[in-house]
Amino acid sequence: MSTELCTLNYHDYIQLDKILNAQDLESVKAGKPAHDESLFIVIHQTYELWFKQLHTEIDSALLLLKNPSLNDNSPELQTLVHRLDRCGTILKVLVHQIDIMETMTASDFLEFRNLLRPASGFQSWQFKELEAKLGLKYAHRHGQDYYLSQLRPQQVELIRRAESSASLLELLNGWLERMPFLDREAADFLPAYREAFLASLSKEEEAAVAAFEKVFTEVSAERSLSPRACRAALFIMLHRGYPLLHLPYRLLNALLEIDDQLSLWRYRHMNMVQRVIGIRMGTGGSTGRDYLKGAADKHYIFREIAELTSFLMEPGKVPMLSSEAQRLLGFQFSK
Repeated sequence: MSTELCTLNYHDYIQLDKILNAQDLESVKAGKPAHDESLFIVIHQTYELWFKQLHTEIDSALLLLKNPSLNDNSPELQTLVHRLDRCGTILKVLVHQIDIMETMTASDFLEFRNLLRPASGFQSWQFKELEAKLGLKYAHRHGQDYYLSQLRPQQVELIRRAESSASLLELLNGWLERMPFLDREAADFLPAYREAFLASLSKEEEAAVAAFEKVFTEVSAERSLSPRACRAALFIMLHRGYPLLHLPYRLLNALLEIDDQLSLWRYRHMNMVQRVIGIRMGTGGSTGRDYLKGAADKHYIFREIAELTSFLMEPGKVPMLSSEAQRLLGFQFSK
């Protein structure tokens, strides 16, 4: 083995000096060291590192979904699902980090809070860019006039570029629309399913009739997923037990998990802010808890996928697929 291969050191590889010396406490500069400011900085630095990794995973997912010939029965789809699952797991870690932050009391935070102005977690451009890559458009954002106001021009440009590029939600729509079974043996599954679904509704659920038509047959500029994409997603959910649909179902589930964890992170963050600063404004000038609550209530990126569960019914009442469709969706062996 050459000497060069033996010179790489763990300390140097992860650039530990830079990491361990990246905590520059404002309270120390002011001559009044606050014990919990170190915790505050480390937590937020860790968040930003995880955001960077989330960008790495989502960028790879975007590249895979941009491929118009993505084989739904291939290692590529397995890779896509694996990386989206990883995103959900990373987001769970971000939620649990709030447990550590909550060990800091309101009084602990007040020791150094005023020294941070106008810096604020609201200025995390990485998180806003991540939301845009996932599919959160400007028109659907809470606090549109404020959300970019605290950022530097180059950071705003990154977010605008992400908003104008094909998002994960938009690419998902295209992938679902390409599902071949909508044009072949399963093409007539929706009329049969619609009849069975409507027959299963009670009088109190009559509103679901109009909703069914709106989601699966009517084109609307207000929706991110087309009727065709919604029909494909419903088909996947209904028949997820077939081998060929197992990974597509896991993909949809992974996106719902991402939304769930983002929502949980926002609500945990909101509640933590209420405990620590009450109704006071954030250091960056936001309305604090009120802004966070508005974002938490509105920023569900994959809401339309979740809403499709409204149109499921018990498996025993789902119309059977043709034998040919079952054969294509199952394992195939040739002698």
